[in-house]
Amino acid sequence: MSSKKYEEPRVLAIILGGGKGTRLYPLTKERSKPAVPFGGKYRIVDIPISNCINSGFKKIYLLTQFNSASLHLHIINSYNFDRFSHGFVEILAAEQTLEHSGWYEGTADAVRKNFLHFKRQNPTHYIILSGDQLYRMDLKKFMDQHIESGANITIAAKAVNRRDATGFGIMQLDDKNQITAFMEKPAADLNIDEWKIPEKSRSPELPKDLEYLASMGIYIFDAATMDEMLDNDFMDFGKEIIPMAIKKKKVSSYIFNGYWEDIGTIRSFYEATLDLTNPVPNFNFYDETAPIYTHMRNLPPSKINNADLTSTLASEGCVITNSRLQHSVIGVRSIINEGCDLDGVVMMGADYYETDEVKAYNRKKGIPDVGIGRNCKINKAIIDKNAHIGENCCINISGKKYEDGDHGLFYSADGIIVIRKDAVVPNGTVI
Repeated sequence: MSSKKYEEPRVLAIILGGGKGTRLYPLTKERSKPAVPFGGKYRIVDIPISNCINSGFKKIYLLTQFNSASLHLHIINSYNFDRFSHGFVEILAAEQTLEHSGWYEGTADAVRKNFLHFKRQNPTHYIILSGDQLYRMDLKKFMDQHIESGANITIAAKAVNRRDATGFGIMQLDDKNQITAFMEKPAADLNIDEWKIPEKSRSPELPKDLEYLASMGIYIFDAATMDEMLDNDFMDFGKEIIPMAIKKKKVSSYIFNGYWEDIGTIRSFYEATLDLTNPVPNFNFYDETAPIYTHMRNLPPSKINNADLTSTLASEGCVITNSRLQHSVIGVRSIINEGCDLDGVVMMGADYYETDEVKAYNRKKGIPDVGIGRNCKINKAIIDKNAHIGENCCINISGKKYEDGDHGLFYSADGIIVIRKDAVVPNGTVI
């Protein structure tokens, strides 16, 4: 870190909660994208919030408008700062005012409509983050480079190959890391050789096939620049604000070489979650110097009764009996009864333990207990919270292929079976 002295910036972190989250449906049927459970005991939103806290940025706003109740409850239960730190995590849902009456129409519009709240904090800088990305970043280093470069805006960027470049906004750099042009999702057959990363900007460890610089959707703005760039009707940062700013302002890049994954689809969510079961996962939850924070539930330790667990994460409060689990992530309060075989399963657990009275009442109605009943075989599936899976069920075992979409009892996405939150799967069901 540079020893250069400067006035300590007053930073507001703004986490964008995204839209309806249709690509993550049905996990987003009753919750917003940032509130989707991840890694057994966390929510996706815990990742950017923890990056902020670990970097010393403790004034955090979370902008959302769809299915915000679950997210609001999680934030209230998880992030309580002492009164001496002046820190907070506050949700700003879309609201009607005398100035505007509609929903957020885009990322820039969401920020613009909340200036009234932001300016009360008298910030010198804004850092804009996404609520559905998986990465660890020292945002303090990001801010230090922004200030030392004299830039008005700095964009966090990731090196990508030509094939992946079609899915991102690609940036052109000069030899001083200043961005001179921006192209949104270039077509696969378009010649973009002139957009390759300059040799002076490449780090020695960067693989040679990663030749282009993609925007991560993470920005730092000087406060005055943010005011100026949003004094218009443009709705989106990536498509409108950033290209306009490059023509008018000094816009620099911050090249990030660590792991970064957009977990905005069922496939990417599933693969990123199961990657946590690898001996050396891409995303490391086991860093004591920079923990990932979440709701402290005060649950008991998990009880493993004569079970065989291989490459599996089991969260707190689980009871797993005489079963075989491999390459699976098991969420809080999960109950897995004897004789089960799970392979490649993301089980999100439960919000509660059922009482004996509730179990007896449900059984009379033919509803299995919350959790997984005896002698079930489940492969390549996501089981959302509070699911009731009966005995002798087979899920994604036969090799049958389902079209993507809703199939009544379950949802299929790219070969992954999703059992919805609170779903009831009767005894003997075969999917």
